[in-house]
Formats: sequence, C-alpha cells, structure tokens
Amino acid sequence: MFDVLCAALGLAALLPVLVLIAIWIKLDSPGPVFFRQVRVGRFGIPFRIHKFRTMRVNAEQAGRLTVGRDSRITRSGHLLRKTKLDELPQLIDVLIGKMSLVGPRPEVQEFIDCYPDDIKAKVLSVRPGITDRASIEMVDENEILSKYPDPRQAYIDHILPIKQRYYVEYVDNHGVLTDIRIILDTILKIIKRS
Repeated sequence: MFDVLCAALGLAALLPVLVLIAIWIKLDSPGPVFFRQVRVGRFGIPFRIHKFRTMRVNAEQAGRLTVGRDSRITRSGHLLRKTKLDELPQLIDVLIGKMSLVGPRPEVQEFIDCYPDDIKAKVLSVRPGITDRASIEMVDENEILSKYPDPRQAYIDHILPIKQRYYVEYVDNHGVLTDIRIILDTILKIIKRS
C-alpha cells in the first residue's frame, strides 16, 4: 500500500514535469519517449521497465552497459541521467505492481545469469526497486567502468558482487522505515550531484 499510494501521488504531482520531459526528449532526438527494456522481476518473472529514453534509438546493439561519456547518450539524456529524472516513469511500474519504490535494482537476464544461485533466489524474492543502497553508493558506476579495458567483464567481476552484498542486506533487513531512509538518502545524493 505504501508503494502504490506514493507512486500514485508521485505521478499525479509530477505530471507537468513528466510531460515537459517527454516534449524535450521528442524535440531533442528522433524516437520514442520511453525506453522499454525487459528486466527480471520478482520470482524471475520478466517485465518491461519504463524509463525516459536517454540514448539514441537502437543504442543497445552496441552493448547494454553505459560507460563514461558514452556517445550514444542524447543531449537531454546527459541531464536526465545525472539527475536521475530518467527513472521517474518507473513509478508506473510501481503502480502496476511490477516494482517497489525501494528494492534491488532490476537487472537484464544476461547479468542475472551471473548471480550465484543462493543470492539470485534471495534477491528475486522481493520486487525490484527504483532505488536502493547500491544505487546511492555506486551512483557513478559508468565512470568506474570506463577505467577498465573490458567494462562488461569488470561489471561482472567487480560491480555485481558489491551490488549483490547491498541487495542481500536489504532483503534481510527491509521495512517501511528502511525504505523511507533510502528514499531520503537518494534525494539527498541527487541534490548533491546536481
């Protein structure tokens, strides 16, 4: 109920901002407003996530990871990513029950397949979230990956194990108060980066 109520109120309150962002995206580059990618949800059930499109159309063909100052990112996309405004449409996914406000970030199947079985089972026992502790602590993940010659392998070898530790800790200790704290910490992190 907390998730649904907050998502509904958030979408209603942010509607003018969402419309302005959608117009900006359409004026900035050809293609759809939303980026819809299949992610792995609770119990391993796939769903199509809602995000504002921040990259050129068909950018995924060059790889799923965004590294450094990726040339595929549109002009509007740079600001949307930095401020995390590209994540706001995920409130739709929260409203329809595919996601929560807080929880492990949903991965693509390619990277879920890299999880050890016990960690995968635990992480997928809860709904994925718009934000979590790993998102706060690793906000500059694409900059970190840009320092490696093989970003995909670096993501698997270095980033995923750190994220998994945060995810498991969240699953073991989550609750409404924990979620509120993570939401507030996320907002503070975004303000500091802006």
